[in-house]
Amino acid sequence: MKEVREWSERDVSRWLCEEGMQEYGDALRGADGGALLRLTAAHFLSPPLTLVSSDGGRQLLERLETLRIATRIAATSHKNGHLPNGHAADGHAANGHAPDAKPQRLNGLRHEMVHIPIPDTAASSRSHFPSEWGKTGVAFLYAAVCFVTTTVVISVVHERVPAKEHTPPLPDKFFDVFERVAWAFSICEINGMLLVGLWVIQWSLLKYRSIIGRRFFFIVGTLYLYRCVTMYITTLPVPGMHFKCSPKAQMRRIMKMIAGGGLSITGSHTMCGDYLYSGHTVMLTLTYLFIKEYSPKRLWWYQWFCWSLSAVGIFCILLAHDHYTVDVVVAYFITTRLFWWYHTLANQQSLKETSQSNPFSRVWWYRLFQYFEENVNGIVPRNYQLPLSWRLSQWTRNVQYTKLEVH
Repeated sequence: MKEVREWSERDVSRWLCEEGMQEYGDALRGADGGALLRLTAAHFLSPPLTLVSSDGGRQLLERLETLRIATRIAATSHKNGHLPNGHAADGHAANGHAPDAKPQRLNGLRHEMVHIPIPDTAASSRSHFPSEWGKTGVAFLYAAVCFVTTTVVISVVHERVPAKEHTPPLPDKFFDVFERVAWAFSICEINGMLLVGLWVIQWSLLKYRSIIGRRFFFIVGTLYLYRCVTMYITTLPVPGMHFKCSPKAQMRRIMKMIAGGGLSITGSHTMCGDYLYSGHTVMLTLTYLFIKEYSPKRLWWYQWFCWSLSAVGIFCILLAHDHYTVDVVVAYFITTRLFWWYHTLANQQSLKETSQSNPFSRVWWYRLFQYFEENVNGIVPRNYQLPLSWRLSQWTRNVQYTKLEVH
C-alpha cells in the first residue's frame, strides 16, 4: 500500500470521497499526501478552509489523526521488519523472540507490543449519513398533505373558472405558432410515468435512500404547496376551447382525482383552473433533476435518455394546448431553483446554521430543512446497494482511543 506522504492530488481526492468529505475537494485542490498530513486546526481559521464547514474542520481533523496514527504504525512496522499482526517476517514475535516467549526487558524497560485498534473507516463513513427513517416518514406525510391540499384547492378554484363561452382563452405566442395536437398530452403523461418509475427504481437501489427520499418528498411537497397559492390567487381562463370541465366539483370527484394521481390519462382530472403553474412540468423536471443528481456520471446515456423524456413531455404539454406557456415557464423556474437551493444548503455545512451572514436561514422552510439535514455531514455519495441488503452499522461498536502507559 502506498504511504500517505507519497499520495498524489488524485489520491487525496479519492480519500476525501471515501471519508464523505467531498466538500473539501475544492479547498484542498493541489494538496498531496504530505500537505494533507500537515493540516492543523490553524489552517481552518482562514479561507478557503474556513468557508467549507462551520465546525472548524473538527471532523476532517479527527479523520486525519486516525490517518496519522495508521501511518506511524505502518512506518514503524516496516522499519522493524514486522508484519501487521505484530510478528516478524521470519515467524518470530516483534520483540525478537518466539511468539510464546515472555517479553524481555531492555535497559530496565519492559518491551512488549501494544495493540492500538484502528476504527473501521467504512463504518465511520456510514455514521455520517444516518438513515433516520422516521424523518423520511415525516417528509412523506408532508408531501401527502400538500398533495391533498392541492386537490382541495383545485376543487375550489374550479368553481371560479369563467365559462369559455364568456371568457375565451388568453392569447399565447406558442399557440399562435403551433396548432393543437390532441394526443400530445397523453405522450406527456406517459413520459411522466416513465420518469417516475425510473426514479423509484433508482431510489430503491441507492444506499442512502432514506436521506434522498426525504429530500424528494420535501421538495415535491413544497412545490405543490406553492402551486396552491398561485392557483388560488389568480384564476386563469381555460387555455383552449377543447376543454370540457365538470359542471360542479363534488367530493366524489375530489377523491377520484386523488386516486387517479391527477392524471388526465386515467380519466380522473376533469376539473379546471389548475393552470398557474403546471404540475406536470413540476414532476417532469423534478424527477429528471433527482435522476441526474444521484446517478453515476458514467451513465451519461441514461441521464440523456431521461432528459429527452422530460424535454419531450414538457413540449407536449404546450403542443396539446393544455397549459399556457407562462404556466410551464414558471413551473420550470420554481422547480429548478428550489432543487438547487435545497442541495446547496444540504452540501455546505456552514449554511446549516442560522446566522446573520446566512440569508437562506430566513426562508420559511429553513427550520424544517434543519430538522431533515442536521445529522447529514457532507455530500451524500452516489452509492448503490440491493434494497434488502442487511447492514450492521447499528451493531458496530465504536472504538475509542485510551491513554496507554508503558512500564
